[in-house]
Amino acid sequence: MTPEKHPASEFNRRITTLAANRAVHRAFQWFHLHEPQLRRWQLEFLAIPAPPFNESARAAWFLSKFRDLGLQNPHLDGVGNVLAEFPSSSKSTQVILVSAHLDTVFPAGTDTTPREDGVVIHGPGACDNGAGLTALLALAAALHHAGIKPASTLLFVANVGEEGEGDLRGMRHLFSSQSQYFQRITAAIAIDAPGNATLIDRALGSRRLRVTITGPGGHSWADFGLPNPVVALSTAIQAITKLKLPTNPRTTLNVGTISGGTSVNSIPASASAGLDLRSTSALELDRLELSVLKALEQTVKPYKGELRLHVERIGDRPSGALAPSSALAQTLRAVDRHLSLKTSAHVGSTDANLPMSLNIPALAIGAGGTAGNMHTVHEWFDPTGRDLALRRILLLLLDLCAQSA
Repeated sequence: MTPEKHPASEFNRRITTLAANRAVHRAFQWFHLHEPQLRRWQLEFLAIPAPPFNESARAAWFLSKFRDLGLQNPHLDGVGNVLAEFPSSSKSTQVILVSAHLDTVFPAGTDTTPREDGVVIHGPGACDNGAGLTALLALAAALHHAGIKPASTLLFVANVGEEGEGDLRGMRHLFSSQSQYFQRITAAIAIDAPGNATLIDRALGSRRLRVTITGPGGHSWADFGLPNPVVALSTAIQAITKLKLPTNPRTTLNVGTISGGTSVNSIPASASAGLDLRSTSALELDRLELSVLKALEQTVKPYKGELRLHVERIGDRPSGALAPSSALAQTLRAVDRHLSLKTSAHVGSTDANLPMSLNIPALAIGAGGTAGNMHTVHEWFDPTGRDLALRRILLLLLDLCAQSA
């Protein structure tokens, strides 16, 4: 009988048996008793900036911590991911990936020093992905403390490049022929959201474009009448924001950045904008990108070569989904039933996009607590009750290890 055809009662039985294991109870107790330690770790690494493409300082901290926690083979890979293994009790070469991303959306120079207000932690990245990274450490520490020997090896990864123009570069490397683990990963769990019952089981596809219009430039008085890239870009933006987008499947378009010019009294030589296109449908995403390109070309066409258009694709996140009938989905539902959680499933753009697109069972899961103002310098995270989310992730991982062995 394949896993997809197993009755729900079998998944329920396995999780009930697993949760009754004494070693698992010791891990649960560790989560409950060591919240102060988790908080100290979180405050410590949050103070280390991890801007896009410059996560090395925070990566070094995690490499040291993985060593301290007794994980095996701690190392950095070719793109800066931090990897380590929690060994299995069997000779199986298969691994279950559990990851959390190191990077934040905040540029270099941003003060990421966290601030405490009672139990609430304030600061850039306090939740995204401070909560996920803390959960990664908690799982490794609890497994070691409890003396648990999973049936398959757990691969712990603090990865780079999840946010923005990072374009999943950490995951792309891990799931490529350059990685020693690619052919061994049988399931992937990304920890990347607040909440005890959070589940992202559908991967939101996205395309990111950098649009640049260039021209001769000149003096605002002496060269008045020359074509102006800022004006042309503004016209183009107006045109693309009037495109009709489907609501089912949901498809969106956002102009996130715009720049150009050197002074108020100069006709700019160039103007640029960053576009973010998203859809739950790969087909609609292709259609939208084509419509945007046509609208941009039509905007510069009347200038007869005096203005030039350049479009660069700076991000391409694949879409995908975890089948509800899959063993991974059924296992999580059994875990949530055991913990009396009402699964809160969402569509999202996370590190799980990459393995989902490769038909590797994957999902993104919450790290507990509550949060707000994410992706702003006013971000906050309240870790109250996060041990419930940690128990959820641990049960899920251990049962996946047993299935994979």
